[in-house]
Amino acid sequence: MTGSTTEVPEAHRRRWWARAARAVWAYVRRAPGTYIWLAILLITTQVIRHVDTVTADRILERRSTNLHHLQVSPVRVLATSALWIAGGGWLSYFALYNIFHVPAERWLGTLRWISVAMLAHVGATYLSEGVLGWAIHRGLAAPKAVYTLDYGVSYALAGVVGVLTYLIVRPWRYLYVVGVLIVYGVGVYQSRDHTGIGHLSAVLIGIACYPITRDRPGAFDPVVSSRALRRRPRTR
Repeated sequence: MTGSTTEVPEAHRRRWWARAARAVWAYVRRAPGTYIWLAILLITTQVIRHVDTVTADRILERRSTNLHHLQVSPVRVLATSALWIAGGGWLSYFALYNIFHVPAERWLGTLRWISVAMLAHVGATYLSEGVLGWAIHRGLAAPKAVYTLDYGVSYALAGVVGVLTYLIVRPWRYLYVVGVLIVYGVGVYQSRDHTGIGHLSAVLIGIACYPITRDRPGAFDPVVSSRALRRRPRTR
């Protein structure tokens, strides 16, 4: 009797872990690009965390999409700058990627999703650095600003935030896009620098990607989703 009472709980625990592992894998494989990107960001974040400050600055400077690098090696820095996190921790971006990138990749498909992200990343980089270049030319910014550090994944994220407008059903779509524009508009007002302009530009680029969303099935209705959650039976 003693043997039977210990074996059953152990078998139950194994089944629980197996079910959990299958559920996690099913969730991840529906947005493979997002989780590959997150894995790379985790590695690069750990690299920066475990090197000294001088080495970290040297690594990030080499990957900065500043005016100098955009003139001498644009392809390299545009590609590598999107593999590092600027501000905030990896867990914060893990949450943001699950909120925005995961539904976007599932809805658009990996190729269209990454296209939107990269269009926003590249387009907003050139627009924001162009504003900075104009400010330098007009004497509103110091000439050394051509070497300003500018890297990270936030422009790509902002672009995906923008394109998700078309996943949401009306009238909630309008509330969403107004809220997004207010948030990023306030960011421009508060920062008053080229980075804030870059984020707003990235959102607008995402919104401008409407043509690639027109034939995509699926829609998100927050009211229907909230009702479904309330109706879901509770299990013990």
